[in-house]
Amino acid sequence: MTVEFDAELWLWEERAGHWTFVALPAEVADEVLELSAPYARGFGSVRVEVTVGTTVWRTSIFPDAGRRTYVLPIKKAVRRAESVDVGDTIRVTLRLLDL
Repeated sequence: MTVEFDAELWLWEERAGHWTFVALPAEVADEVLELSAPYARGFGSVRVEVTVGTTVWRTSIFPDAGRRTYVLPIKKAVRRAESVDVGDTIRVTLRLLDL
C-alpha cells in the first residue's frame, strides 16, 4: 500500500527531548490499521518507507491514542534537506513495508 497526503509538522516535547511529527489523515490511518494489524510490531508500530521531497528513508509510524491516528517522525536530517520546519505543511508519500 502506498498513499500520499499533506500534513503539518508539529512538535512533541517530552522530558528526553523534542520530536517532530506529522499525523496521518484519519482515512489513511484507518486503512493502515486494517491492513497492517497482523504485522504490527512493538507499541503497535508499522514499518514504512517515506518520501518527502527528494528524501527517502525507512522508519516506523506509531499509533497515537490522543489523536486517534498514526504519527510519523520526521527527523532533523530530513527537515534540513527539505528546508521545512514545525508549522510547515509537507507532502508525504508513505509505503507500508510488511504487507
